[in-house]
Amino acid sequence: ALVDDLKGDTSGDFGELLVALVTPPAAFDCHEVMRAMRGAGTEDSTLIEIFASRSNQQIKALTDVYLEETEKKLTLDLKSEVSGDFANALLILVEGKREENTTVDADKAKEDAKTLYDAGEKKWGTDESKFVDILCQRSVPQLRQTLVEYKNISGKTLQASIEGEMSGELEELLVAIVKCVKSIPAYFAERLYGCMKGGGTDEWTLNRIMVSRSEIDLLDIRAEFKKLYEYSLHSAIESDLSGALGDCVKAICGGDD
Repeated sequence: ALVDDLKGDTSGDFGELLVALVTPPAAFDCHEVMRAMRGAGTEDSTLIEIFASRSNQQIKALTDVYLEETEKKLTLDLKSEVSGDFANALLILVEGKREENTTVDADKAKEDAKTLYDAGEKKWGTDESKFVDILCQRSVPQLRQTLVEYKNISGKTLQASIEGEMSGELEELLVAIVKCVKSIPAYFAERLYGCMKGGGTDEWTLNRIMVSRSEIDLLDIRAEFKKLYEYSLHSAIESDLSGALGDCVKAICGGDD
């Protein structure tokens, strides 16, 4: 098979990237989740990125592959890896409980925004469970409206409130959800920038995002990257990666904006 030949002939990040490119999306997501759970400690930021940005259908496809390959349920395996409110939130997402309706209920958005305000900014201490319930279960169009209503009530954005009230993995997950509700391409542009800035490059994250979005919204991510950072994604990759890996990632990226 092509995958076996690629594994035999190439190695390191470049080899992994080529294998990733010929792996079906659901299997690729599944293998990235497995990799994040492997070894001591869990690579939470990978789990956050995948489960905050994928649709119910994509998550179902991923968990089906997991069951097929491991003969275990991902939710059960995750329970032994994560804990607390973060685990509760992540498991709601993994179970694919996000509502699918596309019509927005304006009154409900106001009500949810008030619930979030009362559970965070307005009280001493934060009721994290309210944030988890609303952000992990409402549909994306519904949440988009809730963000607007929240700003009306609170005077600040929901993201700013979450960042001020919470910490650790739960904060990171809920902020990722809010960013994805606003714009998935902008969320990924920020993630790409984050894995290339400063010393050294996080090739694992860079490769995963480039491969997993290559046939979905990479053109939009490129446009958002240029808008946010005033230089192109292509030029960022060029200055960060060299050799065969750099050439391949640039080829996935496509043109220079």
